[in-house]
Amino acid sequence: MRFPKAFLWGAATAAYQIEGSPLADGAGASIWHRFSHTPGTILNGDTGDVACDHYHRWQEDIEWMRRLGLNAYRFSVAWARVLPTGRGVVNQKGLDFYKRLVDGLLRAGITPMITLYHWDLPAELQDLGGWANRDCAKWFADYACLMFRALGDRVPLWATLNEPWVVMALGYLWGQHAPGMRDIGAAAKAGHHMLLAHGKAVQAFRAESIPNAQIGIVTNLGPQQPASDSPQDQMVATLWHNFINRYFLDPIFHGEYPDTIINFIGEFAPKVAPDDMRIIQTPIDFLGVNYYTRNVLAYDASDPIGSRTVHQEGKLYTEMGWEVYPEGLYEILKWVQAEYGDIPIYITENGAAFPDTPNAQGEVDDPLRVEYLKAHLEQAHRALHDGVPLKGYFYWSLMDNFEWAFGYSKRFGLLYVNFETQQRLMKSSGHWYAEFIAKQRS
Repeated sequence: MRFPKAFLWGAATAAYQIEGSPLADGAGASIWHRFSHTPGTILNGDTGDVACDHYHRWQEDIEWMRRLGLNAYRFSVAWARVLPTGRGVVNQKGLDFYKRLVDGLLRAGITPMITLYHWDLPAELQDLGGWANRDCAKWFADYACLMFRALGDRVPLWATLNEPWVVMALGYLWGQHAPGMRDIGAAAKAGHHMLLAHGKAVQAFRAESIPNAQIGIVTNLGPQQPASDSPQDQMVATLWHNFINRYFLDPIFHGEYPDTIINFIGEFAPKVAPDDMRIIQTPIDFLGVNYYTRNVLAYDASDPIGSRTVHQEGKLYTEMGWEVYPEGLYEILKWVQAEYGDIPIYITENGAAFPDTPNAQGEVDDPLRVEYLKAHLEQAHRALHDGVPLKGYFYWSLMDNFEWAFGYSKRFGLLYVNFETQQRLMKSSGHWYAEFIAKQRS
């Protein structure tokens, strides 16, 4: 497997999952800080108060990135660290943290990719309705503009939002993530306002005319396949495909929502103002694809959505209950190209949680993750060979971290983190990835 010389080899993280110190140095609370401190929301009552203590250990973590041979690192900015109430007065100490981090990455020869929003909305904005409030799009654009002006000269790659579908579905529709709402109307509004926020942020980026910098969005995608040839199974698979894969991309690339979903949600469909789609369609430079698994779906009249996922006998599943299906990465990349054209693509997340524990020698042997990495890189290479304009691969995650509603119970990292001592250990998968990257450069 030979990849282009300019290909980016990275790992990814998110602010609330690794930084810890969420209220340090004048930072404001986020919805995830509030949600994780609400009893019954997170497994084992875990919070992101300490997490991986990256806020204090960022220099050590950059050194680990160097040892891995990474030439890129995707991370997110905690909006409330920079703007404690989400708007208005800047918290300079918070902004300075990200300036130091970016400068440290550049000194190490590592290209930074910043995600502006990875789920941690400032809590004070949630009190005003959060993403269900149309004004949130403007607040986000103002925050984005602040970041472009602070770091645009040093950061070449920017992503507006991470997985808006997850925010909409798990945060506003099913309540499993912050802000913990179960309201279909609020969910539809949140989805639309996130798209509007994305469009306004891209417009702000263009207005800044930053040389040699690009902007895109990160979406979670995966094949939604019918369990059989029955018309009902085909129908639910099509519905989920439109809901997960097309719902946020069709407005950006085609200027409209998929009819199937708009008809399905009926009266709850988002209210689209005359200029909205023009803003949402502001051209992007790249698309970030987060790929983990596929869904195999069967019709089920007893389910509120009329479907269920079908377990695949004889297949390996991760600790998250996700089937390991590497071919799905190739399938979804080819689908994006066929549907939306030759937009440059970064695989911005791809990874697996397995039960990792150090042995007596203090080593973490994770052969399943090594195989996972290898198989998915083979599919990425296959897509590249077949004409997909793939520009980079970011493994999720650099290190074990706070896995949202699952707390610290799921480990995705190339680095093992002892959450009691904060010691990092490179797993076998980290060593394998480092060797793979080194061979690409030789």
